[in-house]
Amino acid sequence: MPRARRVLVVGIDGVRLDTLARVPTPHLDTVADSGFLVPVTVAESTPTMSGPCWATIVTGVRVTKHAVWSNDFSGHRLGVFPDFTTRLARQDGRRTYVAAAWEPLVTVADGGPMFPRPSRLTHHAPAADTPQAWEDADEATVRDAVAVLTHEDPEASFVYLGAPDETAHHLGCGTAYEESIAAADHRLGRLLTALRTRTTYADEAWTVLVVTDHGHRDEGGHGGVSEAERTAWLACAGPDITAGARPLRPVRHEDVAAQVYAALDRTPDSHWTLDGTAVPTLPQAVLLDMDGTLVDTEPLWLDAAREVAAAHGHTLTDEEGAGVLGRTCADTAAYLATLSPGAAAGRTLETDLEDTFLTAVEKGVRLRPGARDLLDRLADGNIPTALVSASPRRVVDAVLKTLGAEVFRTTVADGETDRSKPYPDPYLEAAARLHLPPGACLVVEDSPTGIAAAEAAGCRVVAVPSATPIDAAPGRRVLESLAHLTVF
Repeated sequence: MPRARRVLVVGIDGVRLDTLARVPTPHLDTVADSGFLVPVTVAESTPTMSGPCWATIVTGVRVTKHAVWSNDFSGHRLGVFPDFTTRLARQDGRRTYVAAAWEPLVTVADGGPMFPRPSRLTHHAPAADTPQAWEDADEATVRDAVAVLTHEDPEASFVYLGAPDETAHHLGCGTAYEESIAAADHRLGRLLTALRTRTTYADEAWTVLVVTDHGHRDEGGHGGVSEAERTAWLACAGPDITAGARPLRPVRHEDVAAQVYAALDRTPDSHWTLDGTAVPTLPQAVLLDMDGTLVDTEPLWLDAAREVAAAHGHTLTDEEGAGVLGRTCADTAAYLATLSPGAAAGRTLETDLEDTFLTAVEKGVRLRPGARDLLDRLADGNIPTALVSASPRRVVDAVLKTLGAEVFRTTVADGETDRSKPYPDPYLEAAARLHLPPGACLVVEDSPTGIAAAEAAGCRVVAVPSATPIDAAPGRRVLESLAHLTVF
């Protein structure tokens, strides 16, 4: 059963990127290590103020469309270009949630609200315009958000923390500012814990985005065009992103809302005229299946199974043939033995299968559409690549004469791990040889057996079905052909 997709966006106001290098932020680091953390440059046309930047972040359109030009939102066009929580609630009937202390975000103060119609809202205004009052307001905001995220079921949420920005305004970007950022990270940790302690967490696929709107001058304050003010950042992790992924292009504030929609499998309507798009990324490594994925050997394997079955007195049906795809020689031999009670011992069947298949492969194999281009792009991009096959080493080496052994940093064949696909061992072994965690690796597979192995190992998967239909799922994309694998 597919896991339910959920999204949490945590907006932390006014956190300088360079400050993150000095301040311990273990919870933000967890998000970054599970996905990516990258700089975001505020667009030249956008004032480096909270109102315009947050409006761009949550609507997915630039300032010329949403028309929030300052921290007074009067004259905005948020009715035409609503935030993602309002759009999802009103147009799709989804459960959404917003928690914020800054009044224009959630009340009519100063031309607001920026979030007019989430299906759930909590608000605690600061008692005074002081750093401590803002810390208290953020604390109350997170307390309520933890309760909602733990016990209720919002599909898309936005939680705003404003104390770091207000501290910088009052006291500059010194020790108090760094302490406020550390406190915000601690609150982020409580929100992440709330997700993990949900009774339904194992059945859910959460995407988490943590984003800031702008930076600050050293003395505190923003609104100018200096690099310190114009540099923001985004951290993102989720089931569709490999650990340590690299965005293929510069990330923009307007991409955040688009990433939310993508995480929920919600295709934006063209009438929304979003300026942002989901962020395409490169994984740290790509692990490729061989048979049926890179080379069109599945028909050869099926013919070999039929030939061996016939030699032992059984005619393989189409349904039975589907059961051998993606399987090892040993597994297939054991399967054929159950179909042909009078067949020879399993080891004899296994040898017959391997010899028959190898003979067919040595006569020549065809590459699957897009395979050569994919291998060339991986090589040109210097992306570590491994071949992970359920075929015996003799067959793998024969196919490598066509693929080119130099393309792969390592290859894993059947029999070189304790267990073969559908167990995770081959993919765990390939990741270990590349000195990477499995979550940093993208697997390209064609069969349910291989996909089961890759997902059990904790890898992200792109499925390119060859003989058996495959459904999309969190952490798994399905493409018609390798030629469509233009981004990872």
